Amino acid sequence: MRKIIKLNLLFWITKICATTLGGTVGCFLLTVVNDGWALRLLVLAAICLIPLVMRIRAERFHAVLFWTIVTVAGAAGAAISEFMARMLKWDYLGSRWMLFATLVAVLAVWRASEKTLSLKRMHRRRAALFFWATIVVSSALGAAMGLGGSGTGFPGGNAALVGLLAVVGLIFFSTRWSRTVLFWSAFVLTGPLGTILGELLAKPIANGGFGYGIIGSSSINACLLAGLIAYTRRKEQGMVACS
Repeated sequence: MRKIIKLNLLFWITKICATTLGGTVGCFLLTVVNDGWALRLLVLAAICLIPLVMRIRAERFHAVLFWTIVTVAGAAGAAISEFMARMLKWDYLGSRWMLFATLVAVLAVWRASEKTLSLKRMHRRRAALFFWATIVVSSALGAAMGLGGSGTGFPGGNAALVGLLAVVGLIFFSTRWSRTVLFWSAFVLTGPLGTILGELLAKPIANGGFGYGIIGSSSINACLLAGLIAYTRRKEQGMVACS
């Protein structure tokens, strides 16, 4: 029984939307939870724990659970990145290298433990735990790239990210490079893209944004994400009915 999502264009569009929502939710929690970064991370961990346990125990893929966890992981990743920059006093460049090293280490331990990094083995709980650990670390790395590079502004910052994603896509379709490396490369690169888009939606019009604020931009992204999930589920149910 299928426990993983299909990796197509719709997946990546939904992932960018979930990352954008995660970033704005993280900012909203920062305004609500005023007692420090540790409490903020604990709140995110508590929010993520229930759907994560349900997702790992489920025998079939559930889009709502999957994208809920990805969204919260994006918020947690942004919180971790800002914690490293503001509380540990690391610059974003140092945070990126540390998180990149952590990502490589998690993948290496995953490979040594499971003998493969294939996403087709998500029915194994240990593999699923490694997968979600990698999701959180890669989300933090993507947030560090987006927050550290947000000064380049829009559309300049996003144009560079879109260009890098296009290169990854070109390599995917024209070579036989490791699909695992290409998947995580694209996953990381869509992180800063979502961060910059979130800032663009929330910033005041006077500062070059759309002026929706944190709550407004979160609501827009939540509705868009819900629509994408509903469309994906309807499409898959139609394919099953026709088979």
